[in-house]
Amino acid sequence: MIVLRKPMARRTMLRGLGTMIALPFLEAMMPAAKAADLASRPKRLQVFYSPNGMMMEGFQPSAAGGGLTLPPTLEPLAPHRRYVSVISGLGHPSAAAMGDRPAGHGRSCPAFLTGVHVKQTEGTDIRCGISADQVYANHLGDATQLSSLELGIDQPSLLGSCDINYSCAYTNGISWRNATVPMPVTVNPRDVFERLFGDGEALDAKSRLAQLRRQTSMLDFVRDDTARLAGRLGAEDKHKLAEYLEATRDIERRIQRTATSGGGPEANGLERPGGIPDSFDTHVRMMIDLQVLAMQADITRVGSFMIGRELSNRTYPEIGVPDSHHMLSHHGHDPAKIAKLSRINRHHMEYFAYYLDRMAAVKDGEGSLLDRTLVLRGSAFGDPNEHDFMDLPIIVAGGLVKGDRHIVVEKKTSASNLLLAALNVLDVPITTFGDSSGPLAALANA
Repeated sequence: MIVLRKPMARRTMLRGLGTMIALPFLEAMMPAAKAADLASRPKRLQVFYSPNGMMMEGFQPSAAGGGLTLPPTLEPLAPHRRYVSVISGLGHPSAAAMGDRPAGHGRSCPAFLTGVHVKQTEGTDIRCGISADQVYANHLGDATQLSSLELGIDQPSLLGSCDINYSCAYTNGISWRNATVPMPVTVNPRDVFERLFGDGEALDAKSRLAQLRRQTSMLDFVRDDTARLAGRLGAEDKHKLAEYLEATRDIERRIQRTATSGGGPEANGLERPGGIPDSFDTHVRMMIDLQVLAMQADITRVGSFMIGRELSNRTYPEIGVPDSHHMLSHHGHDPAKIAKLSRINRHHMEYFAYYLDRMAAVKDGEGSLLDRTLVLRGSAFGDPNEHDFMDLPIIVAGGLVKGDRHIVVEKKTSASNLLLAALNVLDVPITTFGDSSGPLAALANA
């Protein structure tokens, strides 16, 4: 006789003393007949964005087709070759000036996920279009606690223009809820953690800092509920729950260390940006881990991560590049500047490899998070010296499409065709997006 069990409610929470913690996607939440079926798992979309273009000679594989060759910039992706496709020839015609002032960043960045030519303005009358990630978030509806999660590293610019006659809203982020509402990018890990795992009550800054200094964990408050739940779970789910709670506690500890280091907000009379690490490496890895944890808990299935805001002037002394990233991007064909810019490009690719590492490490049934995630990685320019928006450095990764290949498309093909095909892979029933002429066949047929 087959015994059918009633699945656990997807929105089951761990509760205790005002604290509520979402659970990871467990086998117990699925009908018994589908619990081990990878195809029945949720599909996810993640976007990884690097600013200021790419030195294409270090990025573009030498040969088209299967058996992906990895040039120097892409070498960090070797462990995930079977998940990775590089697409050459895509561009965004909508990023052309079309009579507007020649300010490439202010048009190319917002076009990256929208395929839309933005309105040239420094004021509040901004106009772009809905981005592909938000189309998917709308398609999912209220399936998750958060519709999407937009994370970054650089603080946004809030006043005036960041590019000639273009509002900073166009370069602060890449996600747009609709034509007039850009999605804000969160850069403080503590803010992200509290958004994902808030303790149920609003704390002022002083109370929150005191709680962090006590090194208390919200997991302590849900210990009894955790024990009760574990008694109802099978061995695989118990292991998955333990991994998830340990990952949550690990990030909590790291945020506590950051928030309590350096003497607190009174040190030297300055207000510390609590939760933002001084180390770029620590900051990036913490934000990536939070994004993956949000997917692991199925708090959201849609996310974007900007390793730098467009026009970023960050320096990278830790890799021997004390120069401004944006200034180096206007390299003027100077070999020394090109070498430094290429070093930054590879450095960012190492973090993208870490992004894939983290997704691949989280089990999802018979596979991993990476197996059920479509990952887009790119920049708004190819060669930044030319502000080249018609030959973009695009990578598609994850188990939802075929990997280990270099796809070469006809020059001037709109990247909107890729975004449309990606949305179709994610089961969004649309036939047009941005300035698309049809879904990119190479992805649609994967």
